[in-house]
Amino acid sequence: MDKILDKVNIPKDLKNLNIKEKEQLATEIRELILDIVSKNGGHLASNLGVVELTIALHSVFDMPKDKMVWDVGHQTYVHKILTGRKERMDTLRKLNGIAGFPKTSESEYDSFNTGHSSTSISVALGMARARDIKKEDNQVIAIIGDGALTGGMALEAINEAGASKSNLIVVLNDNEMSISRNVGGIPKLLGKIRTKKLYKDSNNYIRDFLEKIPFIGKKISKIIKRIKRSIKQLVIPNMFFEDIGFSYLGPVNGHDIVELEDIMRRSKQIGGPILIHVITKKGKGYSVAEENPDDFHSTGGFDIKTGKSKKKKSDDYSKIFGKKLTQLAEKDSKIVAITAAMKDGTGMSNFARQFPNRFFDVGIAEQHALGLAAGLAAEGMTPVVSIYSSFYQRCYDQVIHDICIQNLGVVMCVDRAGVVGNDGETHQGILDLSFFNIVPNLTIMAPKDFKELEEMLEFAVNLHKPVVIRYPRGGEGKIKFEKHKKIVNGKAEVLKEGKDVSIIAIGKMVHKACEVEKILKENDIDAEVINARFLKPLDEKTILKSLQKTKKVITIEDNVLKGGLATNIKELIQDNNIKLNNFKSFGYPNVFVKHGTIDEIEKMYGLDIENIVKETKEIVENGEEEKR
Repeated sequence: MDKILDKVNIPKDLKNLNIKEKEQLATEIRELILDIVSKNGGHLASNLGVVELTIALHSVFDMPKDKMVWDVGHQTYVHKILTGRKERMDTLRKLNGIAGFPKTSESEYDSFNTGHSSTSISVALGMARARDIKKEDNQVIAIIGDGALTGGMALEAINEAGASKSNLIVVLNDNEMSISRNVGGIPKLLGKIRTKKLYKDSNNYIRDFLEKIPFIGKKISKIIKRIKRSIKQLVIPNMFFEDIGFSYLGPVNGHDIVELEDIMRRSKQIGGPILIHVITKKGKGYSVAEENPDDFHSTGGFDIKTGKSKKKKSDDYSKIFGKKLTQLAEKDSKIVAITAAMKDGTGMSNFARQFPNRFFDVGIAEQHALGLAAGLAAEGMTPVVSIYSSFYQRCYDQVIHDICIQNLGVVMCVDRAGVVGNDGETHQGILDLSFFNIVPNLTIMAPKDFKELEEMLEFAVNLHKPVVIRYPRGGEGKIKFEKHKKIVNGKAEVLKEGKDVSIIAIGKMVHKACEVEKILKENDIDAEVINARFLKPLDEKTILKSLQKTKKVITIEDNVLKGGLATNIKELIQDNNIKLNNFKSFGYPNVFVKHGTIDEIEKMYGLDIENIVKETKEIVENGEEEKR
């Protein structure tokens, strides 16, 4: 039997298919996504949930003339398959392969690069206004999930778009999920709307019946419609969208292509801002993902039959953080935990179960998370906030204005710091050391291993000042450190003394420093290894002593070089007028790092052990020549 997918290469090909063929196409697309993600890893549940929705969008609208802006963008695998990239989908999330998120450089059908939530309505409104200024006639569609709708930026955009009168279509993909299950008032509002579908269906039936009555039927229908609109203000929550200026359509079954296409065609005939409410099921068509959508939000390779991961699950930094925080909270009733729609990803699930009254998942609302933490700290509590590195960018003002100016005791745990790999530019956490570094009153730490993370967390909750602890995704690396000196504020740890070169590293890069030292020793080079521990306050005394002894130094960090560890060491050297024979920094240049495995990316930027050893040997040898 020939596959329908073989006939579809670009969206226009969909217009030649009947409904039965589109339904078969949906099945084939799900099979392809399952096959690819089970091998490459990626965002599974969200993509399985939007198959029919994406088919309908491309069937009704005329891309790329019409513009689609995908919120977050992790659910665009179907879109990519339908827009000329199905033959390359086996390269998904691989180095130089198809990206896991929209990329304008990849296809004309990707109208805007996305990776973080709650941005689509703002961007789409901007595109709609540009269209109006240019007197063009294309459609602009924002596709946003109910989880992303909790983000402040999305609500700001809805508020302004509703008053704009611009022709704009917002497709609300309502699956009751973000990364973790949705929380807060907006999801409750949407839940009420979902339950009113039967009410609306019965209304349609009554309207159709009345309008068939000769002469008076339509007049009666209009009178009843006016009366019912007044009543609806009290009982139907979708009036929220109507009252701020949107024409509300739905809710509609997001897995019924006929219903979807019908409501989308109707939306094209209505002027002004329109909201189409679509109900979908995350993980649709794959029972394991339907039952466990949290686990399959983002996944590594897995066995399709069982859903089990191909890699053995082991402890990672997030789990260790969560365990330690729970232990500390058992002894200290003032400790509270906050996250932003990523309870499981940040390791806080056990804390939430054990201390439900002291755990706050604020939804996709990072700014609010830090403002909430500031209020708690101002009243004597000890809030610990865990958010991914790239998402801390969204609450920078709150870190400065609400927390650090007042020197409040908020512990900000930065998960997924450094390069995270296959998710690409929008998710790499290589800027946090730099943007936190310039904020006054802020202590910044990074652990070399699990044990040091536990000790830093205990130190931080007792400091009662603003603290950042940043740690990577995954495990603790190849080296297990047997000794751990007590954490002292602003104090580095000399792991090995030496005379030929100083190696200063921070966080997960300390294990690389130790491996480099071992190889250098085999080449008769005696390196001193310093675990900086603190980016701020920097242990100037220990570092200066080492530099004055070796006169040669390398720094290693998983952050951009500007503004991080290398910058702090250079400033220390300059401020103290230290004369060195050689200095070399290993980190990332001031660029956005694309997707690939962590090992591939580190090698690309010279952060692999082989290259660090090679360049360190050159530094030592050149330094010795200068001495002579």
